[in-house]
Amino acid sequence: METASEVKRYRSIWISDVHLGTRGCKAEFLLDFLKHNESDYLYLVGDIVDGWRLKKGWYWPQAHNDVVQKVLRRARKGAKVVYIPGNHDEGARDFLGLAFGGVKVMEEAVHTTADGRRLLVTHGDQFDAVVKYAKWLAIVGDHAYVALLHVNTAFNWARRKLGFGYWSLSAYLKHKAKSAVEYIGAYETTLVEEAQRRGVEGIVCGHIHHAELREMEGILYCNDGDWVESCTALVEHASGALEILHWAEIMQRRESAPLPERAAA
Repeated sequence: METASEVKRYRSIWISDVHLGTRGCKAEFLLDFLKHNESDYLYLVGDIVDGWRLKKGWYWPQAHNDVVQKVLRRARKGAKVVYIPGNHDEGARDFLGLAFGGVKVMEEAVHTTADGRRLLVTHGDQFDAVVKYAKWLAIVGDHAYVALLHVNTAFNWARRKLGFGYWSLSAYLKHKAKSAVEYIGAYETTLVEEAQRRGVEGIVCGHIHHAELREMEGILYCNDGDWVESCTALVEHASGALEILHWAEIMQRRESAPLPERAAA
């Protein structure tokens, strides 16, 4: 079982939907994840910085700056860091093909796993009909989502006071709603069809804040989740095997683990 008390090395790590610049961002959780996990490849799969929210009001605490510095430090130490912008940080798409501090900006990437599978890596917003054809509706939905995250923050504040760990009320409500479930299913199907069209064995995406790893129609569908609600990342082991890490749960297990007994003097 994965624990957060040791530094683990993976071949690849994918994270997305961090939304730095928003109050809903769980930057401290991500910093803890980066502290305990290293990799040869690090893919930033979009919506790392939330330009939509920053345009409305500046919010940038030290923890958000620390995340950026930690990623840049990874690149300086030799990790291959690829940044694939999403719809919330779409301004970075003006710099496709360039590298900043060792971080290469790309529209998409094809990653070959250690066991030879080719995975198309894309944020996924270009396959979302709402974002593509009715951006105004996506912005309205974003306002409602932010309001829900504020409720989630207050809910988890109360849980901490009562001695309970983090649990995403917003994710629970979203995944219980029939329309949300249908939306997620349609999104997954569209991404799988794109992978089939491109002739790859799998696809890695983000965008919908719903971590998933399963085979669909002979295609491996991988969504690395987010760092606003679920605090998840997709990792590749040295063998090429893929796994989703639920870091909030891992941190909770670590914090609730009994302290080791002192050796007798």
